[in-house]
Amino acid sequence: MAIKFGTDGWRAIIAEDFTFENVRLCTQGVVRYVLQQGLAGRGLVVGYDTRFASEDFARCVAETAAGSGVTTFLSDRAAPTPVVTYNVVDRHAGGAVIITASHNPPQWNGFKFKPEYAGSASPEVTDAIERMIEEASTGRSPDAMPWEQARSSGAGIDFDPSLAYVEHVGRLVDLPKLRDAGLKLVVDPMYGAGAGYLPSILGGGATSLLEIHGERNPLFPGMRQPEPVPDNLSQLCEKVTATGADAGLALDGDADRFGLVDERGRSINPLQVFALLALYMLETRGDRGPLVKSTTTSRMLYRLGEIFEVPVFETPVGFKYVGPLMEQEGALIGGEESGGYGFRGHIPERDGILSALFILDMMVTTGKRPSELLDYLYEMVGPHHYDRSDIPLSPEQREGVAGRMGAAIPDAIAGVRVASSDTRDGRRFILEDGSWVTVRLSGTEPLVRIYAEGASPERVEALLAEARGLVGL
Repeated sequence: MAIKFGTDGWRAIIAEDFTFENVRLCTQGVVRYVLQQGLAGRGLVVGYDTRFASEDFARCVAETAAGSGVTTFLSDRAAPTPVVTYNVVDRHAGGAVIITASHNPPQWNGFKFKPEYAGSASPEVTDAIERMIEEASTGRSPDAMPWEQARSSGAGIDFDPSLAYVEHVGRLVDLPKLRDAGLKLVVDPMYGAGAGYLPSILGGGATSLLEIHGERNPLFPGMRQPEPVPDNLSQLCEKVTATGADAGLALDGDADRFGLVDERGRSINPLQVFALLALYMLETRGDRGPLVKSTTTSRMLYRLGEIFEVPVFETPVGFKYVGPLMEQEGALIGGEESGGYGFRGHIPERDGILSALFILDMMVTTGKRPSELLDYLYEMVGPHHYDRSDIPLSPEQREGVAGRMGAAIPDAIAGVRVASSDTRDGRRFILEDGSWVTVRLSGTEPLVRIYAEGASPERVEALLAEARGLVGL
């Protein structure tokens, strides 16, 4: 099979295409890339999540890299993607490989590569690695070095990735203030790699944290996939209400995405969270700098840009686009619709843990709970509601949907004239009332996603229904 990297790494079904053989090929491609770039002498960081056999696939990566002469730092435990990625910076490494399928369903696993700049690999990087994987598949494979031998020779080093990360985060947010704030919180890491992090970082003071789904369970019971979207947050919402908590905090399977539940047990959608985080940076912290948004995130960012007189840049979906533009423009914050947000002064990558800490700091500093923060935001930018439909597709359906997306030229959608449309990432229609709807084929799963934002929930539902009809679903 041809191994292709999507919006964030290569993902496939375990034992079908995600096999040890293919993981070795991916590793050989990465090794060839870092050698070509002159980065192999800086070593390679390897981490993994809590999915089935992730630690075994990670050891396969480490042994293959060590056998190719690259010093390899192997995480001694499952760890969040941003935690592992930060160690690229801390160790001045040539890059990182992380075995994770992030928020995909349980039968999936994945292979992410983070280059030396500690962000998602750009299309130029992944294109180069794909070519080198193809070359490796036709040549003789180097011998892997058993990990015990790698350790004894100095080619392999076990390490705890949390130490450098937690120390760094403590320089970005006032952790003692949060520990002593007396907040009552419920945390849901969704059986993933983020389990234990927020309780450990914030424990020991007046703030109390109850963690649910903190054990490892690769089946992710009770949810289709470990993604902090409303359908998967019902137990967190119930627990917040039952315990009288101030907020519920959710992380996806590898903790690079963040979900928020307010004190009334209601989910706050990712577009609202992104706007709140931007407001936190601009007003609560008083910082200034550009904002970077993907095409499927909220137009509230443009309004905040106007209010605080900062530029707003837009990219296709994926942090492989958002992160490099953040670096290029010195952006204050970057985000995407899936609940991934990155920040200046940190790695140019999504971080669900830091996002949660910043929201908590906003609550403590302003004295407002999540619903009050949202009300305050709406006073500034007006009401914005959002929803998304994910529709599974067969390969045949995917081809048909792609064709109909390109052919759709409506004058109006749900009774409102189309002001403009574009094909920057999927097909997006912006309407005269400021609402918008996008139809986009997923880059990580066999799905079509339909996104919509409008002034009311009813408006959003009408947009989703009509867009679905436009592409014959």
